[in-house]
Amino acid sequence: MSSNASASSSEKILAAATRIAQAHGYGGLNLRTLAEQVGIKAASLYHHFPSKADLATAVARRYTDDSATTLEAIAMEAGKPEICLRRYPETFRRSLENGNRICLCSFMTAEYDDLPAGVQAQVQAFADVNVAWLDKVLQMTGMKRKPAELRARAIFAAVSGAQLMARGRADIALFDSIIESYHTAGLFSSESP
Repeated sequence: MSSNASASSSEKILAAATRIAQAHGYGGLNLRTLAEQVGIKAASLYHHFPSKADLATAVARRYTDDSATTLEAIAMEAGKPEICLRRYPETFRRSLENGNRICLCSFMTAEYDDLPAGVQAQVQAFADVNVAWLDKVLQMTGMKRKPAELRARAIFAAVSGAQLMARGRADIALFDSIIESYHTAGLFSSESP
């Protein structure tokens, strides 16, 4: 198998594994089902990823990296920090739009105690990437460092919580309503508490 074919197979495996993990978590990441979805033998998965833990770590790392790229793209497109804050929830909404899935790392956080160490580290990295981005954006509005960090954590927790509520009811309009209530309450405001 050429390196291009191997890379293509790895990408297909990662994409399918991400979809499964977003719907069923780490515990639901069944390698036989994954192999069927990708169209390869289950034993072939081990050519690309030596273990389920290695696969899940790669999936979570890619998800975290993709999220960081998405957040930076929002910052570049939006230009103004206030617009960045308004657009932040769309990063979580996309999962709901995709078959009522939730953020991969939110799902895996619920399974945290049962995750291999490499996956745990990536789950933490995802939260760190989001909070750091929000913190930076809030500081760009003129908010001081400590209030910005605290607000960033609150925004991250609130948006991921809204996603969980909406998924549990299979109702994306609920997500939108909750996010709008956060805006009304001033959570996304650049005003210091």
